[in-house]
Amino acid sequence: MISIDLNADLGEGFGRWELTDDEQLLSVVTSANVACGFHAGDAVTMRRVCELAAARGVRIGAQVSYRDLAGFGRRSMDVPPAELTAEVAYQIGALEVFARAAGTRVSYVKPHGALYNRVVHDEEQAAAVVDGVLLADVTLPVLGLPGSRLLEAAEKAGLESVTEAFADRAYTEEGTLLPRGQEGAVVTDFEMVVERSLGLARDRAVTAHSGALIEIEARSLCLHGDTSGAVELARRVRAHLESSGVLVEAFV
Repeated sequence: MISIDLNADLGEGFGRWELTDDEQLLSVVTSANVACGFHAGDAVTMRRVCELAAARGVRIGAQVSYRDLAGFGRRSMDVPPAELTAEVAYQIGALEVFARAAGTRVSYVKPHGALYNRVVHDEEQAAAVVDGVLLADVTLPVLGLPGSRLLEAAEKAGLESVTEAFADRAYTEEGTLLPRGQEGAVVTDFEMVVERSLGLARDRAVTAHSGALIEIEARSLCLHGDTSGAVELARRVRAHLESSGVLVEAFV
């Protein structure tokens, strides 16, 4: 049977401000990418999301980012490798405290936003992220874009690399994500997202922004928790996958 993990970015609030419907999304997804305080999230939010995830058997992932609360981690930044390594380890360690307190653990690491896109091509930044993972826990898988420098560096370091696809983001013909500043970068039509999800899970393919059909090998499928109507969309995606014979389960 074909299977795929369904992940979402969660805990993306700060203080009294909330962006994602964590409780509802955790009833749908199998893996939760939890903001670790650098692009969003705070100690109380991290603890709450870890407790909710543990109660539902959802795997917890550390969503590490550049230190950019004001820009939600989506602004390009030049961070020295040694500093980035320390900050990645710091974020994982912070989330691990709350995961352990909830009776579970951090199960994987996924970069966020500008850092995610940077380590697709930047070998130095990719190596720094991997070094941060190794510093925190040498057993943690790394989630990222197929063919990225990040996953190459993870494999070289002996870490498990997990490929990921996006049903609600547009792709270039090279298999990278269309930059958010370009028109059509985010797919907002629910029916299209649902169909793209099945295509990615079953056929390992998706239509690029140019109209070309490209191959995408992915073990995990991401839906953004900050999308309008994210809970309804996630439910529809999971229901369609399962009704089409796709097993939705965590990759770890």
